[in-house]
Amino acid sequence: MTTVLLIRHGRTTANASGVLAGRTPGIELDERGRGQAEALATRLAAVPLAAVVSSPLERTHQTAEALMANRSGVPLHLDAELTECDYGHWSGRDLKTLAKEPLWKTVQAHPAAAVFPGGEAMAAMAARAVTAIRRWNAQLGEHATYAVVSHGDIIKAIAADALGMHLDLFQRLQVDPCSVTVIRYTATRPFVLRLNDTGGDVAALIPPKRRSRRTSSRSLSADSDAVVGGGAGS
Repeated sequence: MTTVLLIRHGRTTANASGVLAGRTPGIELDERGRGQAEALATRLAAVPLAAVVSSPLERTHQTAEALMANRSGVPLHLDAELTECDYGHWSGRDLKTLAKEPLWKTVQAHPAAAVFPGGEAMAAMAARAVTAIRRWNAQLGEHATYAVVSHGDIIKAIAADALGMHLDLFQRLQVDPCSVTVIRYTATRPFVLRLNDTGGDVAALIPPKRRSRRTSSRSLSADSDAVVGGGAGS
């Protein structure tokens, strides 16, 4: 089972002022965002990570660096496939102004059909993000727990895929700055363990001791099965 911690970057100057940053260069964490990233790093300190994968934009890189402050030997990878959606001509504009655009209603109600002028289709964004996660799962291995530091719409798209939701429903999901969304991928299905977690205890994310090969092979299907009735929890 591969466990992915999807982390949205901390709050930025653009978030605080209601501007759609997109891929605009130079957008960094504000004071509150830096505090959020430091608090997140402290909260996740006990969770062993095989790697940290980050979008290459400044705000995600800064959040990833905070997460890795006391993790010697943990590699940091930058992956452009997990970067922010290309909002094209919408980038850098005030959200209140964008809400008056005809495309806004499509983005809200039918995002699978939304294509940003001069930018990217939301369906293409979702496809590249999900493909990137599957690629990292395969590369890091079935026993890995790793973190991905990315952006709100990217994380919502990955979570929607794990939930079996059509992209048109992904606006029902909320992903706050420095929140943690956790997905465990098994041989037959993903399990969404947390969504938009901004302060929960993380002890359940620490992997148990590795079982023997014989026990592991016997329980492979059990790892992929949902517990009927809900089970006793972690």
